[in-house]
Amino acid sequence: MKKFGFSPKRSSSSFIAHYPSPSRFALPAPTRSLSDSVMVQTLGLAEPVIVKWDPESSTYAKVTSLFYENRTEAFEFIKIVNKLHKAMHSLAAENSNSELLIRAQHLMQIAMKRLEKEFYQILSLNRAQLDPESVSTRSSRTSPRSSLSLTELFDESDDEVRVAGELITEVENAAEGVMKDLKTIADCMISSGYGLECVNIYKVIRKSIVDEGIYKLGIQKLKPTHVHKMDFEVLDVKIQSWLDALKIVVKTLFHGERVLCDQVFASSDSIREACYTDITKEGALILFGFPEIVAKNSKKAPERIFRMLDMYTAIADRWPDIVFLFSFQSTSVVVNQAVNALVKLGETVRLDLTEYEALLNKESLKTTVAGAGVHKVTFDTMNYLSLLGNYGVLADILLDNPPPEKVQMPETFIDRSFTEDSPAPALSLWLTWFIFVLVCKLDAKAKHYKDVSQAYLFLANNLQHIISTVRSSNLRYLLGDDWINKRKSEVQKFAANYERVAWGQVIDSVPKNMSAMTMTAENARDCFKKINTLFDETHRKQLVVEIPNSKLRDEIKVSVARKLLPAYTEFYNAWRVEMGKNRKYAGVVKYAPEDIGNALSDLFFGSGSASASMSSSLSESRTSLSR
Repeated sequence: MKKFGFSPKRSSSSFIAHYPSPSRFALPAPTRSLSDSVMVQTLGLAEPVIVKWDPESSTYAKVTSLFYENRTEAFEFIKIVNKLHKAMHSLAAENSNSELLIRAQHLMQIAMKRLEKEFYQILSLNRAQLDPESVSTRSSRTSPRSSLSLTELFDESDDEVRVAGELITEVENAAEGVMKDLKTIADCMISSGYGLECVNIYKVIRKSIVDEGIYKLGIQKLKPTHVHKMDFEVLDVKIQSWLDALKIVVKTLFHGERVLCDQVFASSDSIREACYTDITKEGALILFGFPEIVAKNSKKAPERIFRMLDMYTAIADRWPDIVFLFSFQSTSVVVNQAVNALVKLGETVRLDLTEYEALLNKESLKTTVAGAGVHKVTFDTMNYLSLLGNYGVLADILLDNPPPEKVQMPETFIDRSFTEDSPAPALSLWLTWFIFVLVCKLDAKAKHYKDVSQAYLFLANNLQHIISTVRSSNLRYLLGDDWINKRKSEVQKFAANYERVAWGQVIDSVPKNMSAMTMTAENARDCFKKINTLFDETHRKQLVVEIPNSKLRDEIKVSVARKLLPAYTEFYNAWRVEMGKNRKYAGVVKYAPEDIGNALSDLFFGSGSASASMSSSLSESRTSLSR
């Protein structure tokens, strides 16, 4: 044995031929020690078994696998080798130069060559059984922490689950048998002083499998210069590939390899660590180095922040697994690389938020929307913010980084008690600040409308869209219901101002209560004409107006109708007959109450299509009036 300092130069076959068999290996009885006697007996048992499987002694032993041919005999082989090693250890303590010890050493070399061959064959020929996914799945399902059932794993019918379960059990049993064989061989070789040979075989084969798996998943080391030159669309594909790969590599590839390493080399903590480190460290550094390279060197783009957050979330969600898998001292560099990736991704996210704020501030004040609808900047900004609200990690990234301009926000625009008590106060402040900047920008744009009523409606429409987006996303929980209610009251004020400016003259032109009853026919005629003119003019202007939100649209229609139709109906009923009797008043009653109601119902869709239905209503009204 190596640790005994023996290194015979002769081949095992020539050595065995040179020495007599143990039965004929005689020492004078008076001088034979107990250790000598044990060794003679052990050699007698070990030599025929070991020589039988010497690849150099026969073609049969050269082409046949011991563990595949007869696993019972294989374990007997291991048992005899262990017994031989024990006898050698006892004898070496008494006489390190014993001829028996030299003979045993040569037999041990033959046995170790055999076991090396077996270890290599088992690793090479059982890649399917030792597939990291199979090993990882077995570990997860047999772990007491696992609560997943087969129905949850496969979501299939009972029969399909039963078949799947049988297949999994079969694969698991095969994997367990292979790992048991490998562990048995590894234990024997390590205890016999041949751990280095065993470890080298293991590392070469398993590292090639892990490296191949990482490569097939699209994980490659990128150069910073290449990333900097990439269009974001191209880089986006690589990021998505990395996100998909990370799940598999951490949960399956690295986890399965850790389980396999822990089982095969359970007898030695140092060997387990060395093997796992050499097999996974290189690939892991490439894997967790990718986000840092991308964050440092990718081109700026508004959508980049979401990919940074995707990668940050992917690492953060798997952080307990990463720490466990690379808990060895020799793999701490991998954990540090993952930490560096998180730090750099966080920095890039904060930078991108600042960049987006600058971009929002550069938005032109003169670009308005025909029909006073929702501006594109409102759509884009709220879509951007609602997507940000989906990332819980953003609260961690912005924990100590509130927007520096928050002091400029009025108290009415931010619920400070909510943000201070919320789990993500900095994030709430950032989101509120963005919306405040947007609202200020919209307020400046509204001043460019020549029609004041459209300016009010523009603000109402855009603020309503902001509220709707907040309500339908995670922003609601970050900003709070009180914030929403305050904005809602602002929408109502804008809508009331629109109504007052746009429809005030029409509403005021209709006589109220007894004034309609006490006026003369000529006054009634003039009043009808004024109503007709004002309504025609107002209706024509409002045909192009758009209110995208159906609830706001209906609220304004109902409000206008309530103020206009009851009084007009009373006035209409009081003078319709009188106006119809006298020819000089013919045609003065242009609209029936239902005509005005129909005209109002056709408004606020942002087109002039309502004019056709209004003309039809007017025609029918005139026909009925002439009758």
